[in-house]
Amino acid sequence: MGAEKIWDAKEVAEEVRENGISDIPSSSLTVDISLPLPQLKPHIIGLCKDLFKNWLQLDESCFLVETVSGGITNLLLKVSVREDNAHEVSITVRLYGPNTEYVIDRQRELQAIKYLSAAGFGARLLGVFENGMVQSFIDARTLSPPDMRKPKLAAEIARQLRKFHQVQIPGSQEPQLWIDIFKFLEKASVLKFEDSEKQRMYDTISFEEVGNAVVELKDLTDLFNAPVVFAHNDLLSGNLMLNEDEVAEKLYFIDFEYGSYSYRGYDIGNHFNEYAGFDCDYSLYPDKDAQDLFFRHYLQPDKPQEVSDEDLKALFIETDSYMLASHLYWALWALIQAKMSPIDFNYLGYFFLRYNEYKRRKEGCFSLARSYLAQSGSG
Repeated sequence: MGAEKIWDAKEVAEEVRENGISDIPSSSLTVDISLPLPQLKPHIIGLCKDLFKNWLQLDESCFLVETVSGGITNLLLKVSVREDNAHEVSITVRLYGPNTEYVIDRQRELQAIKYLSAAGFGARLLGVFENGMVQSFIDARTLSPPDMRKPKLAAEIARQLRKFHQVQIPGSQEPQLWIDIFKFLEKASVLKFEDSEKQRMYDTISFEEVGNAVVELKDLTDLFNAPVVFAHNDLLSGNLMLNEDEVAEKLYFIDFEYGSYSYRGYDIGNHFNEYAGFDCDYSLYPDKDAQDLFFRHYLQPDKPQEVSDEDLKALFIETDSYMLASHLYWALWALIQAKMSPIDFNYLGYFFLRYNEYKRRKEGCFSLARSYLAQSGSG
């Protein structure tokens, strides 16, 4: 198949035990994500009863199963359970997309989720099963790409991202960005497609050119000595939720499946790329003023106006360069998904959208970075 799994369900169960969350219920059940909701419902109810024994005696009529969202990776379901006449609880069941184990390290996700949840990020982990997890339900709306551009929300995302980056996850703190990109490159370069049109498109890709681009960009970004943090790495609008309570709004980061130790500038640059949405309208990439507002609230949340011009410029250059790495990462990811994922999405087309945007932006970003590094004596 040209790719190999990077995690195994049994290893994930072992990871749960080793990381001190053995009290989290686990089930060996697998739920078929391809089933339509009416057929899916009894399987989800069976799963819930297997995980939470106090629900075993409840009638099926006590369970309401609804789709929360269906992205291009996972399926989220809200399960509302009427435990008695007066009490109802809601949970979220997340079903991993088919073959996502080829691009996502679930051990890494489970290791991080306990600590991120304790720090106030995301939903609490309530249970794990063969192809998914159960978490507490967050009563909030998912943001859209236009939401992220609103100055008030952008400032709050920046403040929360700073706090997120301060969470310490035990284990190796070696940055995974380039390790993952080189793994993706190796897997993506040896694919074969049964569909002749897909194969024709795939054959137009020069992996020598892509490989050279990866090495060249890594060499450039290494000169920044950018801070290494535990990064979300997938901070698109769908992974941001807002509870618009009349008293106090609360912003949530969710879905840490791509989370890893990485570079500060990468997490920010990747977030800025997501202003474009799945349509990849990169004219929506934040301008300098919008970036400066974000940087100010990231660097000094309490006194954003006191951030120096020098610090703003340094973070702008760092983010601008790692933004290119985001395009390469998701371009190569898309090729693997084009082969592995049964989801109806034009992954091959997505590769070209991301890689072409990398090529369009490359010269300007490299020129700016090299000029800055030369002036600062780092180049």
